[in-house]
Amino acid sequence: MQRPDPKSLLSLLSRSLTSFQSSPDVFRVLCTLPHQSDPAPRRPARPVRNLVVLDSSFNPPTKAHASMARDALGATKEQGARRLLLLLSVNNADKAPKPASFPLRLGMMDAMGRELLEELQEDVEIDVAVTTMAFFHDKARAIAQSGFYPSAPTQVFLAGFDTLVRIFNPKYYPDGMQAALDPLFAAARLRVTTRPDEQWGGTEEQRAEVERLATGGLEDVGGRRAWMERVDVVEGGEEGDRRQFRRSRITHQTHTGNKQFVQPLATWISPSA
Repeated sequence: MQRPDPKSLLSLLSRSLTSFQSSPDVFRVLCTLPHQSDPAPRRPARPVRNLVVLDSSFNPPTKAHASMARDALGATKEQGARRLLLLLSVNNADKAPKPASFPLRLGMMDAMGRELLEELQEDVEIDVAVTTMAFFHDKARAIAQSGFYPSAPTQVFLAGFDTLVRIFNPKYYPDGMQAALDPLFAAARLRVTTRPDEQWGGTEEQRAEVERLATGGLEDVGGRRAWMERVDVVEGGEEGDRRQFRRSRITHQTHTGNKQFVQPLATWISPSA
């Protein structure tokens, strides 16, 4: 696949982002892969059964991100047409927009999407999109109400274990968890990847916590144990903890030689990033 000129693509993505931020929209697809020199959003030409949603800060994209997306696309292959949505929130609930600018992150998302398409060698389309929504239930509603996916596909949100813990934290739901999360789990699934973590322990500890939630723990905080029927837990690979690498500063020296990051990010990462 021919790669676009980074400066031209970054300029286009910057203009698209500015247009989105000056509009009342809460969700917008900026471009669809594969594309050539003139990226633009492209609605599905056929009904989509599963919309795999990789919602992240992409600061920067890592091999762990790519692995989660690739595995989820493979797991849904036999269920009908699927599509991948790379989603960047420009109003994250817990994370400030640093160190990489949003346009730069969008450029890296585009690069990651191209890398995935080259690996998959399949007829899969990938959307690069932005949202002002900070929480999963709001993002799911914004995607559904956008009309971009008229077949109303099942949204499969990819998440790490730490994200699962946040989703089920009652502090984020002043009006109650059920009011917020009942609609989410009616239309979406969570695909949770476990990885060893200093705070949450190893895979066994994380699976034990999932089992606790499924056997009454969710009800103790105002949720429903039935939601766990919409949560699929899979073990991660050997890429390591994504957060360890997201915390390091984005520089040419740090990342272009780091095997944890998807290529060709060297095109997008510079010492002044």
